[in-house]
Amino acid sequence: AALVLLCGSTAAVVVWKWLGKRQIQKKMEEARKTRDEGVKKMAKAVQHFREQVPNVQTDAILSLPLLELTGRLREGSLSPKTVLYTYLEKALEVTQQTNCLRHFIPECEEQLQEIQQQREKGLLYGIPISIKDHISHQGHLSTCGLVQCLGTPVQEDSVLVKVLKKQGAIPFAMTNVPQSLFSYDCSNPIFGQTLNPFNHQKSPGGSSGGEGALIAGGGSILGIGSDIGGSIRLPSSFCGLCGLKPTAERLSVWHTRLLNVDICSPPTPVPCALGPMARDVDSLALCMKALLCQEMFQLDPTVPPIPFDEEVYSSSAPLRVGYYDTDGYFPLPPCMRRAVRETRGALQAAGYQLVLFSPPRIPYVMTELFLKTFFADGGRAWLDVFTGDIVDPSLKPQVNCCKIPRLGKKLLALILKPLQFLLLLKLKNVAMISTCRSVKEMWNHHHQIQAYRTEFIARWRELRLDVVLCPVLGPAFTTGYPGKLLTAISSTMLYNVLNFPAGVVPVSTVTEADEEELKLYQGCCDDPWDRTLKEAVAGAVGLPVAVQCVALPWREELCLRLMKEVETLSREK
Repeated sequence: AALVLLCGSTAAVVVWKWLGKRQIQKKMEEARKTRDEGVKKMAKAVQHFREQVPNVQTDAILSLPLLELTGRLREGSLSPKTVLYTYLEKALEVTQQTNCLRHFIPECEEQLQEIQQQREKGLLYGIPISIKDHISHQGHLSTCGLVQCLGTPVQEDSVLVKVLKKQGAIPFAMTNVPQSLFSYDCSNPIFGQTLNPFNHQKSPGGSSGGEGALIAGGGSILGIGSDIGGSIRLPSSFCGLCGLKPTAERLSVWHTRLLNVDICSPPTPVPCALGPMARDVDSLALCMKALLCQEMFQLDPTVPPIPFDEEVYSSSAPLRVGYYDTDGYFPLPPCMRRAVRETRGALQAAGYQLVLFSPPRIPYVMTELFLKTFFADGGRAWLDVFTGDIVDPSLKPQVNCCKIPRLGKKLLALILKPLQFLLLLKLKNVAMISTCRSVKEMWNHHHQIQAYRTEFIARWRELRLDVVLCPVLGPAFTTGYPGKLLTAISSTMLYNVLNFPAGVVPVSTVTEADEEELKLYQGCCDDPWDRTLKEAVAGAVGLPVAVQCVALPWREELCLRLMKEVETLSREK
């Protein structure tokens, strides 16, 4: 009888699990079907427009820089409708190749009518704009790549979307993201893997990877991403774009979903920042100028009312630039270090003062400050978001580490003690991350972040720096590899912990010589993780190579100014 009962119970559990998985599969299939129907409807609308207006100079419109396009729209030599449908058509083509779109926004046609009735033309009048999946748009899902978020469409536009619309922009597409956003690849079980438009074997980066692929492919001229560890800067690096992570509180994050909760004024010591991504630096500056307006300051009183300082951005006064080509934590591929050295030389030749700068204690920042913020509870809150979900293969290494019971982690730490220095140097084993076991430890952790910021700023001021030039992770990884190298993001993560504005500018491409030099790369210790990085970036000849520019908090205009100078010098070269 006991055996029969046991067999019956086991069978019931198996059936229950099978039914649960079937329900998840059904939800995912419905979401994909909805997306595909939306794509078909948009394709029909584009076709209808092409029949009505057959002589549109598509290539000429798509090649216009944002500043020139806004001028043409404002003077009336181009109509917002023509521009919108031109970008819709191109976005359809790009997403067919890269799977970068999560959903078209059909209300873009209503917004088109709306802007033509506005009394004043905003700074982004008639500009089609794409937004990352988790930035709320009324009537649409904000999924974060999670099945549990497929239920209810959001009831209200995020503050950022409201301001973009007020400035005449037309949000037309929401872009794909990695599951839970906690990855710098771009794959989730619902909508699949997004590919790099320059090489379909490569990742576009993440978590704003859909934005990166769409803009780099030419299907959007301006996009809004988010960044909590490099999620704007890494796709910009991988896809050859310009991207800015502002000081977190400079732009409103109200009604923006992070995992399964809405972000209000960020309570975390390492806050999420929203920022622009585009093909050139002037586009980023124009977007910031448009967003930093009275409308934003009124809608979100937690945003400091600091308008964009055009004088700082346009200044030609010489800058004192700190620089480094490695942070001493996770040595980057040779081409990324070459990019910093060449840019440093170009700035020096242009009359800038360059000063060697060493960011302090990066292994400590990575292990004790950054990752401890997100895994303070051993990763339990993060694991909760996967309840009733299928875990994407790219996230399985991290998820499996977090699932190890506390006792198992202690035993693992004991076994690996002889290798502790090596493991902590790169935190290659997430099971080694220390947790906050009490409220007191949590407060102490917050204090340590503040103390580190103070130490970093003191070092910056000792050298009388205006800005810093430094490397960014790249070139684009082969798909699937970002999940194996979580801690390779130290170059971008640092400026999330510090909450400094930081931006990325493409300056070069990978050469055959870079590829040859990569064969000699040994990283830190020539261990399996260093060899994994080598594999991840191999086969990248012709792909973009970028640098990172940084300024002190609230000095976005100064950061953009260095980015603009770097862009100008690299284009001249």
